[in-house]
Amino acid sequence: MLILVGVVVGLAAWFVIRVVLLGVYTVDQNERAVKTRFGRALRVPGAKTTLDDTIAEFLRPEERSRYSYPQVRVIPPGGPYFKMPWEKIRKVSIATMTVNMAHDFENPSANENGTRLEAVTKDQLNTGLTGEIRYRVSEANLYAFLFGIKKPFVHVMAYFVSVLRQRIANFEAKPVSVSPAADTTGTAAPIAGGEMTGISINDLRKNLRDLNEYMDQESRSAPARYGVILDASLITGIDPPPEVESALAAINTAHNQVSSDISLAQAAADQRVVQSRRAVEIETLRAQAEVEPVKSLAAELADLHRAGPNVLGAYMRNVRLALYDKAQQIYMGTGQ
Repeated sequence: MLILVGVVVGLAAWFVIRVVLLGVYTVDQNERAVKTRFGRALRVPGAKTTLDDTIAEFLRPEERSRYSYPQVRVIPPGGPYFKMPWEKIRKVSIATMTVNMAHDFENPSANENGTRLEAVTKDQLNTGLTGEIRYRVSEANLYAFLFGIKKPFVHVMAYFVSVLRQRIANFEAKPVSVSPAADTTGTAAPIAGGEMTGISINDLRKNLRDLNEYMDQESRSAPARYGVILDASLITGIDPPPEVESALAAINTAHNQVSSDISLAQAAADQRVVQSRRAVEIETLRAQAEVEPVKSLAAELADLHRAGPNVLGAYMRNVRLALYDKAQQIYMGTGQ
């Protein structure tokens, strides 16, 4: 009898500890949780997938079937919540994290201990890149982060680095053109000496903003792929190999001098064009001012002629009398 009572008490104590005490949990403010039942994550009603969410709009058509993950029930912050012994809770922090873009999660000693990422430019220069990436877990695709990929951060970093290296290897700066105001043809033409900007490292340094914007656009599909949102990527430095640093500095100095000379020549040419246009306008106005009195006189004489045959003769006689008053000497011809 005592043994039976002990078994009952033991089972009751196990039930209280296992079900009641260990079954209660909470979720912190910067966390989200997913409940699994017998190892299967609880889905939202309707068998919806990530393709039904807005995060899938940046996937290519051929990728949509590959990254179709079920939408799971996300447990928000708060509590206490309760779970049964056959249920498990997977918690994930959604706080924004910052990491060096050269950091390797699998091999921290790689890329000079995670401080400098190497990439090859289009003219075969092995350059170093420095910068940071801000990322956080996507609440809309926790299934991909928890169950779809074994190491999501490794996948995200590998994807980012591969896209960045591909962009570095094929990067070309936008052609430099003259301003429309200085172009008399109405179309933007390449500026003289623009071919000197074809050095890849110079192009990259001058277009860091375009490079960062490109990486942000290419990273918009990361939430649908891996369940990780890349908030921003900031490439801060592009360093050439030490052996070409001096040569690159000399090229940049020469390019700056040529650019300065070209700018001065263009400014002088633009000034001469403006002066020529102004001179043409002035002469045109002056000619119009001289022609207008003649036109007015011709119109007046035509009106007098139409008024009658004697009206024009009288007008001419009055004009002669006015001229006689102003003249000091008059030479009269004698008729034959």
